[in-house]
Amino acid sequence: MTTEITTDLTEAVVDSFEGTPDPRLRELLGSLTRHLHAFVRETEPTMAEWERAIDFLTATGQTCTDTRQEFVLLSDVLGVSMLVETINGDRGGDATESTVLGPFHMTESPARALGADIDLVGSGEPCVVSGRVLSRDGTPLPGAVLDVWQANAEGYYDVQQPEVQPAGNGRGLFTADDEGRFWFRTCVPSPYPIPTDGPVGDLLRATARESYRPAHIHFIVSAEGHAPVTTHIFVAGSDHLDSDAVFAVKKSLVQDFTETDDPVLAREFGIPNPFRHARFDLVLNTLDPNTLDPNTLDSERP
Repeated sequence: MTTEITTDLTEAVVDSFEGTPDPRLRELLGSLTRHLHAFVRETEPTMAEWERAIDFLTATGQTCTDTRQEFVLLSDVLGVSMLVETINGDRGGDATESTVLGPFHMTESPARALGADIDLVGSGEPCVVSGRVLSRDGTPLPGAVLDVWQANAEGYYDVQQPEVQPAGNGRGLFTADDEGRFWFRTCVPSPYPIPTDGPVGDLLRATARESYRPAHIHFIVSAEGHAPVTTHIFVAGSDHLDSDAVFAVKKSLVQDFTETDDPVLAREFGIPNPFRHARFDLVLNTLDPNTLDPNTLDSERP
């Protein structure tokens, strides 16, 4: 049966999902259909434009590998990743704010001892990152796990330069001590451009947009009885803090990497003096024991 190209078509597609057993999936597909059809009606794309859009999405998928996620990058530059993170991470209080995961959390971080150096190539300015993992009431969280990853001093992740960087460079999985403390050595990160050799790069060039991100270190922090947080720490004074290509900067996440000239402290950390030192706490929200983990997918809820 032929359906007229009117709003009846939209409702016919929405109605086709009525038998979907999962109510959340049915809701998502219905809303997606209505918004997508409204976009097409508003913009009236030509057949050539529609085919170009299909080609773009096809190329985006074909660019994805085990160590590169072009669809995540596309979500990032369209601000969708930041919007989803904000919706799911904004639970009030003074807990550490969340931000985007980014496209390079694609490989497992190696477990490392507290104080270890994640800069395996020693190419940048020496730096110590230290602090505590706390609950919102200030209680230390011993045994909290911190998954850390960053680009090297030239702005590349290990998976981007397998012939230059050893696997696991700039990455570490740390466990906080009995007082919730953590510390590790690294190099001061630098601003860098997101990958522009794929479809997302074509999009940025076509729209005359910047491709740079400010200097930052990624964290995923988790502790028993608390909601995990995916976040960054941005280097205060870095270029591009006001023009992040993926819209991920939040003022509360900008931290000083202080120039430090302290031979005693340098010996304690096992780092050349002088060095840069970033000190901050990571604060987690507690989980209500009567509710599920807020990171649980809606489709998994009863």
